[in-house]
Amino acid sequence: MGSRTLLLILGLHFTLLGNIKAIDCPRGLIAKGSQQCDDTDECNEWGSTPPCGSNTTCYNTYGSFYCHCLPGFVSTTTFKFTPLTGECKDLNECVQKPQICGNNTICLNTIGSYNCRCQPGFRVSTDTGRCADIDECNETTGICGVGGDCQNQKGSYSCLCHPGYSNYDNKQAQCSVLTCDQFKANETPGQTVPGLAGLLSLMRNSCLVLSNSGDAAGGRLTGEVLLENVFTEMDSLLSHDILSNSREVSGLLGTVEDAMKLIGPQLRDNHTTMETDHTATELAVRRGQTPPTGPISLANDNARLDTSWETATGNGTYRGFALAGLVCYKTMEKSVNNSFQYLTDADADTDADADTDTDTDTDTDTDTDTDTDTASKPSYQISSKVVTALVSNPATEHLTQPVILTFKHLQVRAESSEMNYTCVFWSEGHVHEEGGAWSRRGCTKVTSNATHTVCSCTHLSSFAVLMALYPVQNTFELRLLTWLGLSVSVVCLLLCILTFWLCRSIQGTRTTIHLHLCVCLFIADLVFLSGISHTQSKGGCRVVAGLLHLFFLGSFSWMLLEGVQLYLMVVLVFNTTIRPLYLYAVGYGLPLAIVIISAITYPDGYGTTQHCWLSLERGFIWSFFGPVCTIIILNVFFFIITVWRLAQKFSSLNTNLSNLHKIKVFTVTAVAQLCVLGTMWIFGVFQFQEEGTVVMTYLFTILNSLQGALLFIMHCLLNKTVREEYGKFLSCICTPQKKRYSEFSTTNPFSSQSQVHTHTERERERERERERERERERERERERESVNLCPCSIVCPRGQGVPKTQGSCRYDDITKLLQCTSLLPLPFQAWSVENVPY
Repeated sequence: MGSRTLLLILGLHFTLLGNIKAIDCPRGLIAKGSQQCDDTDECNEWGSTPPCGSNTTCYNTYGSFYCHCLPGFVSTTTFKFTPLTGECKDLNECVQKPQICGNNTICLNTIGSYNCRCQPGFRVSTDTGRCADIDECNETTGICGVGGDCQNQKGSYSCLCHPGYSNYDNKQAQCSVLTCDQFKANETPGQTVPGLAGLLSLMRNSCLVLSNSGDAAGGRLTGEVLLENVFTEMDSLLSHDILSNSREVSGLLGTVEDAMKLIGPQLRDNHTTMETDHTATELAVRRGQTPPTGPISLANDNARLDTSWETATGNGTYRGFALAGLVCYKTMEKSVNNSFQYLTDADADTDADADTDTDTDTDTDTDTDTDTDTASKPSYQISSKVVTALVSNPATEHLTQPVILTFKHLQVRAESSEMNYTCVFWSEGHVHEEGGAWSRRGCTKVTSNATHTVCSCTHLSSFAVLMALYPVQNTFELRLLTWLGLSVSVVCLLLCILTFWLCRSIQGTRTTIHLHLCVCLFIADLVFLSGISHTQSKGGCRVVAGLLHLFFLGSFSWMLLEGVQLYLMVVLVFNTTIRPLYLYAVGYGLPLAIVIISAITYPDGYGTTQHCWLSLERGFIWSFFGPVCTIIILNVFFFIITVWRLAQKFSSLNTNLSNLHKIKVFTVTAVAQLCVLGTMWIFGVFQFQEEGTVVMTYLFTILNSLQGALLFIMHCLLNKTVREEYGKFLSCICTPQKKRYSEFSTTNPFSSQSQVHTHTERERERERERERERERERERERERESVNLCPCSIVCPRGQGVPKTQGSCRYDDITKLLQCTSLLPLPFQAWSVENVPY
């Protein structure tokens, strides 16, 4: 073996020997050379990322390390820990050591530390470095106001109010004047409201207790109890629906608003709601040393109020609280659906400049042309629930930031050319003797749809949304139709009056009834033509409305008499007459009594801003429609009985009785007459209501024009006797009188002319005598008919009648007459439409 081979084996041997002797160090140590292990510094080994985590201190040991928490932190396990066994969390020194800051302090924990500050009413003393009491009474002059005395307390103070002042039990609020005179029954408009005295007494006593007055009776009630008692009284009052005028409405609204301002600061909760059968209320209160800020939103099912705490507080002295409230009256709209008389052009024009930017339609419900016809002005009706919006700020007449009110409509209806919505408030300052009225001042419409209207108002009060309804424009076509139609009606009625008055052959009870019916309609149509739209003169308009009321009622009264007369003729005895005194008492006396009573009860009900007719306020229109409906119902009853009895009796007669239509014709004409007049006033209801439309107006005008022509046709032209009288009259006018000549004598011309004249006079006298004889014969004929039902020569069946005289027979009663099946009496055969005597 060579030397080279030996050297190679020796080198390999030493290499293997060195590897076998290398040292293996435990965890936490690192080998240093071939025979030594050295410690590893884990705390610094990770650089900027400490192995113990945040808020810790790392401590290295030989072969290991441990962690400590920084001051203000504490380990979740042991004092010494590793990342695998624990971690550090913040130490709440304020909880661990409650007195760490000392007395009269507030400890505020921070991450890893804490801060100390003095409690309210204390501050750090420069002498001791501790929190000492602040004497607010000496440091702040007038802290309790002019009506209170300040008493210093440890860390606080309290205000004791003088009599007549109150801070509503907020002991650190200024004492302000609290007057209770608004709850005196003898000094408020509400004294006239029955049932309001109890509410006023309750609120006055509570107010006197708050104001430290010795006049208070009984103990003090909490705000919650007071609120419940107030709305219990309100429900009792509103359930009787006794608000009959604007003065009572003003009294109630004002009392409720004052009560809410008194009760609100006494409520414990910051937010209070209460709902009853007749009201829904929501109150929000904020208390504190500094005025609250931010938006406020109060709402119920019918309305919503959006405002701010800055508005509720106002710019005056902060009294330690702020209040906002919304009261909704669920059933008051009927009581306030009037008092629209001050919604005038001037009322709207006052705020025209302010309205222009916010609502271009605000003034569309006013008549900007003061010279136009007053009939073009809109009428109004309540279209929402009435709400009262209130805040604790006493100065709400001119708010710098408007309040927003959203109303839900009573009925779903979109605006149109005939209707739009307008925002109003209840003003007590228009005319004090009248108590209050609706006004638009300071309120504008922001937006509106079929279900809701949004209003913006620069003051607070009681609010609502009105529906402004515009009357149908008095177009040329409508005026022409009215004048032509009523002129024709007046002419026809005049012809009827002359006919019934002058034509002797038709005189009787029915003729008298028809005469006065036509007189009433004639006068009513003349007054209607001349004065229905002349509303400029209030007194004259009332006279026109009163005359229309009287004579239209009179026409229905005479129609009632016609129905009664038919009933007497058919059901009781044929040809029964009614005494003239009774006719005039019912025909004129009854309508006159109704008009007098109506005028005494509500004189302002005659005449409106649109028509010289009856007002819709307080249901005054029913002084006309009530009697009319009653008369129509009675006449329908009479006509039904009449037709039924006629059908019952005539059904057993011989078929040759086709001409027995006397009573039938009377009934048919009376029913037709009633239908025309009744239907006319059905459309008249809508014509004079706010919802009047063009269609209703034209239908009313057409039917009003037809009534005169209808009466003339039915009672004159269709009557044969009247036609004959017309023929005689026209023949006398149109046919020239024949000239009569005598023998001409040249010797005595004057004597010849005298003979001709004498002969003509004798002929005329004989003609007049014959006419008088015919008239007497007709009179005797009528007398016979009234005494002898059948002046004729017939053979009466046994048991059916008893002959009275030769050529006539008298039946025991009408039933026996109708059951007689023998030859008919001649008068029955002669009865027809043409020659029936009235």
